[in-house]
Amino acid sequence: MPNDTLFGVHAAALEVRSKRMGLLASNIANVSTPGFKAKDIDFQAALAAVERTGNPASLDGALQYRVPLEPSLDGNTVDLSTEQTAFAENAVQYQTTLSFLNGRLSTITRALRGE
Repeated sequence: MPNDTLFGVHAAALEVRSKRMGLLASNIANVSTPGFKAKDIDFQAALAAVERTGNPASLDGALQYRVPLEPSLDGNTVDLSTEQTAFAENAVQYQTTLSFLNGRLSTITRALRGE
């Protein structure tokens, strides 16, 4: 999704934020699963990969395992407060991107109507 598309980088950003939301939700859901390794996406690296390849599924090197602040005895690396904070921040950023895209669509619609 190169920057010269109708929505520029924002369409790719929305895709990456959506994928990150899924990973963070999975981390939270597996907080009590022995041996579960928390994962996250490096947003900047993922966005660069999507822009470079044009493939929204491409995360070339952006997927990372989270390093736990306090390792658990059962091998689970999920820290609930860290995951909840990352999820909330990502949700706000996702909503901000959606708001920008909605504004862009509104502008295009008004232009097409001749307003």
